[in-house]
This record gives sequence, structure tokens and C-alpha cells, in this order.
Amino acid sequence: MKTYLDCIPCFMEQALRASRISLDDVAEIKHVLDKVGELIKDIPMDSPPPEIAMQVYSLIYEKTGDRDPYSQQKQDHMEKALKLYPHMEEVLEESNDRILSAIKLAIAGNVIDLGVNKTFNIEEDILQSLHEDLTINDYQQFQKQVANSDSILYLGDNTGEAVFDKLLIEQFDIPVTFVVREEPILNDITKKEAQQIGIDEVAEIVSSGTTAPGNVLSTCTPEFRETLNKADMIISKGQGNYESLSDFDGPIYFLLKAKCPVIAQDIGIPEGGSVLMKGE
Repeated sequence: MKTYLDCIPCFMEQALRASRISLDDVAEIKHVLDKVGELIKDIPMDSPPPEIAMQVYSLIYEKTGDRDPYSQQKQDHMEKALKLYPHMEEVLEESNDRILSAIKLAIAGNVIDLGVNKTFNIEEDILQSLHEDLTINDYQQFQKQVANSDSILYLGDNTGEAVFDKLLIEQFDIPVTFVVREEPILNDITKKEAQQIGIDEVAEIVSSGTTAPGNVLSTCTPEFRETLNKADMIISKGQGNYESLSDFDGPIYFLLKAKCPVIAQDIGIPEGGSVLMKGE
């Protein structure tokens, strides 16, 4: 997916939010915004937004000295999601289709996004999701792909939602490899948080090598790109991974909540829609 003009003010807004976490001085925050503005004016619009965001956040971290400004929020979201975990397991026990219900829960968890200036209530949004239809529902193809695959490559996104990704992973009876970011970026999941959640109990955890908030292939390791190209089935979670891999040619399924109008427009659905979509 290319970068749209509407993405530009979003980058500035993210820079302001991240800077305010790490800095108190208005002049210092303004200096960060000035530098981000200088960076943005030269961005190539044909690059995916996470590639630009990687550069923006690298600059923010350099100027603020804080490499993980969202660390406390990540922990808070993880703890709230983990408290819901036992109840979500009970919900799946009572479901007529455990995998479909787990997919809906995993997609609902995608509301936990600090790259989008939206408010969310983890408990309400998660429980409400079970009673909503998916805006795009390629579940039949998804089921067939699982049945014909020997393993699944699962591309993680945000830290809090990864708790619900774990629920979904537990429903598969084939090996799963869970992919994390190499370093902290926004509230995206790294190996550290994945192990705290216990994903290592249900899947192998690997890093794609990127420091972008999405698996921009040019920033990933050769080993990960080879793994991606050879995968029997790929589950791509969240907006950042969609932005990075919407044109990827392979057995990929996108699970996400369209939380921003740009992505909703790119997919062709109303903002707020829930998506289980087979890649082109």
C-alpha cells in the first residue's frame, strides 16, 4: 500500500504524542516536530506508511533519548488483556465454531493501536466483537488453507492484541511460527512481550528483523523473507502489516480492524470494519 496525503498529518500527530511522553519542555517538543516535518517533506509517496513511520520514530527516539516511550502502556494493555483471557477461553468453549470465534476475538484485539488517535475500551470492544459480522469474511478459503497447510506463519502486530492472537493460535493443530518486531516501535510486540504473554508456549517466536511498525520487506532480514516466501499459510495481523504486505503474492490472510479512513478506503470498506481477507 502506498502512502496517502492523509498519512502526513497522522505522522505529525504520532510524533507529537510520542514526544509528549518523553519530554516536558515545549521548545524541545517543537524541535522534534520541526525535524519530523523536514523529514516528511521529502518522503516518497509510493513507499508504504510503515517505512516512513520507521524513519519518523527513529528521529523521535534520537531527539528524545527514549527508545521505548510506550513501554508502560504496552504493559498496561497486556495486563488488561491477560485478565480477560480466562473468560475468553470460556467463550470459545461454548462456541459452535471455535476458530471463527477466536478469529473475531483476535481482530477485535486490533483496536489496541497507539498509531491511530482513537479511544478504545478493551473489555467492551472485545466482547461486542463476538456479536458482529465480519465486513469481509473469507473464512471458507481460510479453513481450506489451514487444512492444506503443514504450518502457519503468524505475523504479530500490537502487544495487547497478541494475547488474543495466542487464543487463536491455540486452535490450530499444526505448528505456528509467531513473528515479532526486532526493536520497540509504537506498542508493537517484540520477543520480550511475546514471552511475557506466553506465546512461546504455543508457537516458535522469531523476529522479522524490521524496526518498522509493519513487515516492510526491504527492511526485513533475508532469512525472514525466505521464510515468508516458503510459508504454507500466512496470517497477517493488523494495519501495519496490511500496509506493508497488501501487494504480497502468496497464501496470505489479513486480519484487522480498519481503524483509519485511509486503510478503509484502500480496502474498500467502511471505517471500523472487521476484516478476514485473502490476499490478492
